[in-house]
Amino acid sequence: MTKDGRIVVIHDESLARTAGLNKLVKDTDYDELASLDAGSWFAPAFQSERIPTLEQLLDLLQQAEAILNIELKNGIFPYAGMEEKVIALVRAYRMEERVIISSFNHYSLVRCKQLAPEIRTGVLYMEGLYRPWEYAASLQAEALHAYKYAVTPEWIAEAAAHGIAYHPFTVNDTAEMEQLINAGAAGIITDFPDRLTEVLTRRGA
Repeated sequence: MTKDGRIVVIHDESLARTAGLNKLVKDTDYDELASLDAGSWFAPAFQSERIPTLEQLLDLLQQAEAILNIELKNGIFPYAGMEEKVIALVRAYRMEERVIISSFNHYSLVRCKQLAPEIRTGVLYMEGLYRPWEYAASLQAEALHAYKYAVTPEWIAEAAAHGIAYHPFTVNDTAEMEQLINAGAAGIITDFPDRLTEVLTRRGA
């Protein structure tokens, strides 16, 4: 979230890596952030790409057949009112049934459920949790967004039996995608959806 309260779509807390400005998103007004080149770092073909707002992303996906995972990046710095703003936008675009809100900040997930019980939430975590399906249920979350190596077929099956879905991250290798699909993962978080699409096509899914 920007200094003046706009919700933007960006991975890092800092603008340094992707936009060349040694400044935090939370300390930057939207007008300044919107003027930055956020594409050249990736490849010359993406020069002058801008950091999108959540409104722009929701508008883009409103007519698409897609489920949107919105990760709240509030695990390091607090952003007062972020949950309220995100939920208001999701509701404004009537995408409550097509959004999953995830975060490493599990207090934030509880807050989201208090505000919008109808919107699904996913618990992000890096390492093994003991009986994670019980922990997810305690947060009223519908999904576990576990690091890909913190997943076993047995845990996936147990979670599914309790109505909790596994969506492992970040799975970019096609062999690992195959393994996790075979293990029963309900979804996969990847940087390369085209690779996942190819895997699913080969499997006839």
